Amino acid sequence: MEDVTALVLAAGKGTRMKSALPKVLHKVGGIPMIGQVLQAVKAIGTRREAVVVGFGADAVKEYLAGRAESIVQTEQLGTGHAVMQAESLLAGEKGTLLVTCGDTPLVTTETFAALLDCHRKTGAAATVLTAKMPDPTGYGRVIRDTAGRVAKIVEQKDGTPDELAVNEVNAGIYCFELPSLWNLLHRLGNDNQQGEYYLTDVIGMFVAEGATVSALSAPDYRETLGVNSRLQLAAAEKILRERKLEELMTAGVTIIDPAGTYVDTTVCIGSDTVLYPGTILEGRTVIGKNCEIGPYTRLTNVHIGDGNRLQFTCADDCEIKDGTQVGPFVHFRPQTVIGAGVKVGNFMEVKNSHIGDGTKLPHLSYIGDSDVGAGVNIGCGVITVNYDGKEKHRTKIDDHAFVGCNSNLVAPVEIGEYAYVAAGSTVTKRVPSGALAVGRTKQRNIEDWVKDDTYKK
Repeated sequence: MEDVTALVLAAGKGTRMKSALPKVLHKVGGIPMIGQVLQAVKAIGTRREAVVVGFGADAVKEYLAGRAESIVQTEQLGTGHAVMQAESLLAGEKGTLLVTCGDTPLVTTETFAALLDCHRKTGAAATVLTAKMPDPTGYGRVIRDTAGRVAKIVEQKDGTPDELAVNEVNAGIYCFELPSLWNLLHRLGNDNQQGEYYLTDVIGMFVAEGATVSALSAPDYRETLGVNSRLQLAAAEKILRERKLEELMTAGVTIIDPAGTYVDTTVCIGSDTVLYPGTILEGRTVIGKNCEIGPYTRLTNVHIGDGNRLQFTCADDCEIKDGTQVGPFVHFRPQTVIGAGVKVGNFMEVKNSHIGDGTKLPHLSYIGDSDVGAGVNIGCGVITVNYDGKEKHRTKIDDHAFVGCNSNLVAPVEIGEYAYVAAGSTVTKRVPSGALAVGRTKQRNIEDWVKDDTYKK
């Protein structure tokens, strides 16, 4: 929509959040709530997006860099005052201004599109999104005339008993035509209980001038719920999670227990994958087809191919290719790549390493800063000793090597292809291809070490 500019109001402190973090940077569905809002408005094809920031402006502007323009509201004097701050930035804009809030992350792209469609079809000067609330307390009420047209919006603290009995509320989301909006904003007063400049008063001004003011009711009032406290943040998180799980199940993903499965809105999952209870999928995680994930697996920014099985696994910022079995009790740390057909057994940790196709890491080992080839067998209790107290060093294990149990590979070191390391060895220098390395002292037995005969009883 080339004639639509989006303006997001995000200057509030959010005192009920009781946080040093600006309210709009609190995450919901895996990203800051301001990010959820921007994603939704951008998806309708806005030509420009601007955000009014205030409390914690530097932090919010840092997040917005590359995502939207920002305008600073140094004093928070109400929503009308907030929109006025954008006049100089948007002075040359014509067309429709979509105004929304940075703390309403549940409004869908479809609802934004429907609001714009209503605005255009009715030829309105202003269109407001409303909602029928079961409990409208705290919200501005939409007051209609006898013909059902919007007459004005009354804030909670300024309403009469009859007005406050209305359950149709203002969602704080509007469409206005530019540049006519700016003149009305300059006429706003602050003669109200809050001493603020209400954007809602502009609606009454349009009505008084005989301009068309339209309203669209949201299909689900929950879309319009704002987030002003940790309780409301949790409620919004639950709604977004339910939406995401429904989307995934509709697309062919099996979720054994939706109540015990947590998937960020940014995650992608292929069909015929099964998510078991206790699964947490975060960030830019991508999972292929025909996988089994969980139970009790947490993946953050992990790219997984097809046909993998992971259980009781924690992984972040890494990649797992096709047909791999992982777990239980495995930790993949950043910059790890697990090849195809790999078996990673219980109590394994892999960090900043590349594991080749078909390699076996059965159990109880640490592989760090290593390049492990294809078809390698790593025995139980193998440790790559990568840190000398000052620097990290890499271990290289070539294709089809065999590293025996309880061995230490002191980096930097290389194990050649088809080489063997005897169990219990400490390897400090290169093992040539096809060689056997034995890095342990010869066993000797000291007779009569025990001085009495208790062991003979």
